[in-house]
Amino acid sequence: MGRATKAVLAYSGGVDTSVCIPYLKQEWGVEEVITFAADLGQGDELEPIRQKALDSGASQSIVGDLIDPFIREFAFPAIRANALYEGRYPLSTALARPLIARRLVEIAREVGADAVAHGCTGKGNDQVRFDVAIGALAPDLKVLAPAREWGMSREQTIAYGERCGIPSPVSKKSPYSIDLNLLGRSIEAGPLEDPNVEPPEEIYALTVSIDAAPAQPQVVEIGFEQGYPVSIDGVRLDPVSLIRQANGLAGSHGFGRLDMIENRVVGIKSREIYETPGLLLLIRAHQELESLTLAADVLRSKRQLEQQWADLVYQGLWFGPLKDAIDGFIERTQLSVNGSVRVKLHKGSATVVGRSSAADSLYVDAMATYDSGDQFDHRAAEGFIYVWGLPTRLWAARHRLR
Repeated sequence: MGRATKAVLAYSGGVDTSVCIPYLKQEWGVEEVITFAADLGQGDELEPIRQKALDSGASQSIVGDLIDPFIREFAFPAIRANALYEGRYPLSTALARPLIARRLVEIAREVGADAVAHGCTGKGNDQVRFDVAIGALAPDLKVLAPAREWGMSREQTIAYGERCGIPSPVSKKSPYSIDLNLLGRSIEAGPLEDPNVEPPEEIYALTVSIDAAPAQPQVVEIGFEQGYPVSIDGVRLDPVSLIRQANGLAGSHGFGRLDMIENRVVGIKSREIYETPGLLLLIRAHQELESLTLAADVLRSKRQLEQQWADLVYQGLWFGPLKDAIDGFIERTQLSVNGSVRVKLHKGSATVVGRSSAADSLYVDAMATYDSGDQFDHRAAEGFIYVWGLPTRLWAARHRLR
């Protein structure tokens, strides 16, 4: 591939990405490193992070607010897709990676860089997501991943940084590895690496414990238009505000915690803890509204494609052709997903207690009722059952003769 001269580095302000700056310059001969830190609603003060990159040797340090596109272009499509990796994880971290990759490529074009870099390790998922996304968007750019190749322990990495003028962390490092954005938190490592250890309460920040949750349940009503959540309790909200409010409501009742053994892209299993209160609440409500407004065969097909969609996003294939094709199917199905769902939040649970759709409900009272208003033709059932069961009877008759 040849040596890179100017690289745009995905920057978090942590030890690894800070050390990447001098390492790229001194060990790999990159002449100029420009950093980019993304604001995804994590609540961090990003000015110190911007300054730290400059102090670590970056020629330019860019901070970008990506909160709105993160929710509109990535989180909301995931809600419409009911995206749950392995049936549980709503992709709160994975959804951010193609957005960051897209912005890295844009900056690389703006500054005339010939490479994009990241600080991902060799056994994580994010290296796959960044490498594949960048390759899809800009195959001409080199992708540099020094932390995947330098072979240093954390202590050695800190020591290398100190030799380059990067101060070591002044506070005692948490044993946990945490990723945070507006959609949620992922917590791993430390004592959590033992899958038989119960997660301590101290690791949670977005959800209260069941014991601390209110004794009284709370019913919230979530409104949807064409599969997009648009309101809570009758109040229309912009996408970012809606996610924030959903997080607060669900988290205050202890809903949104996940503890799972997850199959990583590289083939290993890892124990992951997630807090995704708002996203899980909205997906649950959206699933329920679809059960009211989509035909049975469409629902069955969509459920299969939803799993594929979640797998593709988890595996870093956001910009791939299969996801693009599935997006077309999902877009068509969502035209009739209009209405509202009432969910009762109580002590770590979110239970659907009502659903309605004035224009698109396929629930017909006169067909479903058993009272005097019943319009279902019961006499037609006998002929239907005869035809429906005919293949089974023919098969059974043949096998009884043997």
